[in-house]
Amino acid sequence: MTLESQLIKKSYYQMYINEHENLQPIRVLGDVYQEELQKDMPDLTSIRFAQGEIYFHNRDFEAAIFKWENIVGELELWARKNIADAYYETGLLSNAEDLYLSIETNNPTLKTEVALQLFSLYIERGKSEAAVEIIKRTIDANPDYPNVTSVARAYFEEQQDWNHGIELALNEARRTGSLDWFDTVNSYVNKGVTKSLNPNYFSQGLFELYALDSQMFEELTSSLWNSYKSEESYFTWLKELNHLLLNLDISHNNHFQMLSALHHETYFSLINGSQTIKTLEDLVPDLLTNWLRLSVPTHTVIASAAVLSWNELFPTSISMSIVSVAENLIGETESHIDELEECINLFESIIRWANSQDMGENNRLKWMVQQLNDFDTHHLMITGLSGSGKSAFINTILGEEIQDSPTSSLVMFKDFEDLNIYEITDQETVLLADFVQFQERMDRRRNAMESIIEFQQPFPLLYEQKLTLIETPGLKGSHQDRYEVLQYLQMADSVLFVLDANASFTDKEKGILSQIHELAPDIPIHFLLNKMDTIANEQEAIRIFDETRSRIQSYLPEAQVLPFSSQYESGQQLVELKSFIQSLKDKRNIADKRLAKLLFFIRTTISRLLQKRIDVENQLIESVRWNEEVVMKLNGALNQLKDAESQKTKAITRSYRAIKESIQNKITADVPRILQECSELIKEDSDISTIHLELNDVMNTRIQDYLEQEVMPKYFTSLQEWIISSKEEFEQGQDFLNEMAEGLNSLYGEERINTECDFKVLDDWRRDTDRMTSRFQLEKVNILLRNTASQFLLKSAGKLFGAFSQNKTMLYKKYKDFVKNDSYSEPTQVVIERFFQQFELFEKSLERDITMFFRQPMKVLNEAIEESLTQITTNQDILKKMNTNPEMFRDPLTLFEVRLRQFEWTTIAGKGVQTIY
Repeated sequence: MTLESQLIKKSYYQMYINEHENLQPIRVLGDVYQEELQKDMPDLTSIRFAQGEIYFHNRDFEAAIFKWENIVGELELWARKNIADAYYETGLLSNAEDLYLSIETNNPTLKTEVALQLFSLYIERGKSEAAVEIIKRTIDANPDYPNVTSVARAYFEEQQDWNHGIELALNEARRTGSLDWFDTVNSYVNKGVTKSLNPNYFSQGLFELYALDSQMFEELTSSLWNSYKSEESYFTWLKELNHLLLNLDISHNNHFQMLSALHHETYFSLINGSQTIKTLEDLVPDLLTNWLRLSVPTHTVIASAAVLSWNELFPTSISMSIVSVAENLIGETESHIDELEECINLFESIIRWANSQDMGENNRLKWMVQQLNDFDTHHLMITGLSGSGKSAFINTILGEEIQDSPTSSLVMFKDFEDLNIYEITDQETVLLADFVQFQERMDRRRNAMESIIEFQQPFPLLYEQKLTLIETPGLKGSHQDRYEVLQYLQMADSVLFVLDANASFTDKEKGILSQIHELAPDIPIHFLLNKMDTIANEQEAIRIFDETRSRIQSYLPEAQVLPFSSQYESGQQLVELKSFIQSLKDKRNIADKRLAKLLFFIRTTISRLLQKRIDVENQLIESVRWNEEVVMKLNGALNQLKDAESQKTKAITRSYRAIKESIQNKITADVPRILQECSELIKEDSDISTIHLELNDVMNTRIQDYLEQEVMPKYFTSLQEWIISSKEEFEQGQDFLNEMAEGLNSLYGEERINTECDFKVLDDWRRDTDRMTSRFQLEKVNILLRNTASQFLLKSAGKLFGAFSQNKTMLYKKYKDFVKNDSYSEPTQVVIERFFQQFELFEKSLERDITMFFRQPMKVLNEAIEESLTQITTNQDILKKMNTNPEMFRDPLTLFEVRLRQFEWTTIAGKGVQTIY
């Protein structure tokens, strides 16, 4: 054991007692001490140092400190360290810390031991920052000192101080090249504690690890990759990793199973439609380059195809040397992918994306792909010119009269245990109730080709031959066939073209066949020469058949021709037909051909979605323009309605007020006359003292009678006439609004604007006027009981002189003259006010009632304006979004096209099957 080891372990005393192992160490050292004292110049330092150790080990710390306090020389600093240790053991941590910090030495061992003691002391005192600082400084100064890094690691893990733990592990891994330390880093990554670190933090360490151990390199890289997947720094990691891999010497013979799988997974997640090309253009080329370099054999073909397909759409983005390697590998390597499953996954990804972009359900397209996925049946499309007898032939095959008239839609006949008839449109699949509904679909002409009919029923021949029939509507030989009927060609495995033996293989039919060949050059076409029974004799029938077959085979050498008649004996014909169908099926490799068709439908879907995007944008622009025009016209109509309302309000209220004024003038003229005529009731023998009371009652009675018997009937009649004239005004307004609504509805193309007014207002007026004019009770008016000067004098004179006969004549004359000549303006005004009092509310409500008459049209127009304005705003917002980020729509489709080309490289091209465009 070295001296430093003895000093560290406080076993320095062993050098004195090795020869006296059977004696107590303290006794041995005591004897040595006494011997040393006998010398002329005794040196007791080392003995005292050793004695201090013995006391320390026996926990006599005070004695140990006493012995070490006077140590000088080379053991002095170790003695001070030991004293600090004793303080530590006795719990005097502050004293220990001060003493440790006072030790200044260049001895790395002592320096490290002091640091480790301080580290433990700081932990005990809860000074975590000081503990971390001292242990990091110690590792920097003396990293190879025994256990110093393991102590630090244990502390960091205990404290869950992952940043310092990761730093320690990675630094030690790089410094020592120890795979154990790299494994520690990997364990931290798998714990998920490294996610917050910048990905470039690990780059140099990974670079160095690759040279040490490629397997450990793959494990750590894969762990980091998985840890960053859900983090914001994921793309930074991918760029950093790409840069790292490009700088590594990786040959294609070096296979990395985990990294190849991660490249595969990442590449397809990047091109699933959720990212823009701008985001990917600097990332994917390097990703694909590295994937090809390290891919395992099962990924070689698909990685090569990915390189080639990306390079096709983005030329020069990938090194030509890598492209060349990919071309060689894809031609030499066997594919290990499930081609059909991959194609279906791609198609479903596109459909899901289309749904998320509100691009419709695409239900009809999904149905067609589903039919192609049925590899157990051969799809035979039966077509021909209208009138060729196609439906009769199909009835023969099906064994019953299914078709009693030419079809207007595409119909697929399938064998099934039960009768089910479905109508498939872009929006939905509907189960038809019965055969009657099926026939209704067959007879329609409008929008017939926008749906497909799937007819399921037990069909023995179809079951036996594993056959599905696709019947098209009769062709017209026009260019329109291309877009209506022939768009379904790729659903067929082969085509049976029905000819009429009386006019077979005409130029019109050749034109149709030319279109079929152009649209589907890989689909074989064969012919049924129908209506052979209509030929005059057998020799003529043979001649026509031979000539027709010769003309067909000069045009289509591999085409077969079958003579047929629905009138011939069915048994023999059925045998020939089965043999004919079997010969068609034996010449095809359905699996490869169907795969090509699936890819065709995927390409068609991408093209349709791109066009639909353009159509949607155009529709939005047109919708905004149309709604702006509608708003302008609706605002014009609304202003006209307001003008009409204002005009009718003025006319009707003016008419009403004229009647009221007429009645008021009549009352003003008649009431004074009636009151003046009451003077006749004053006689010479009248009691002048009370006559004013009697006259006041009579006057009120006569006014009441006048109002009820003369004014009210006249007012009633006038109001009824006024209501009739108001009705005419309203009807004129309604006619105007109806005309306006007709113009607006022609703009909408439907009965959208309803301007029906509320004529119940007239009923309310009739009821109110009838009620108000049916009876009137005038509240008693003080006519002669008022306190005017003249009345006061007359009433007073009557009371004062009424008892004297000589004064009666004079008073009689005066009273009579007064009653006869009074203007009665004030009582008349009171009568008028009381008479019209109940009509005031009616008059005040006229304007409101007329507004109610026009309320519904006003509401309809305002709602229509608001709806159009909302639609304008919504569409403009959508357009703005579409035009602000057009790549959010186009880029996913471009990436889907990359995937499509990739599958075409891995499947169609590799098998020598012609790609369908």
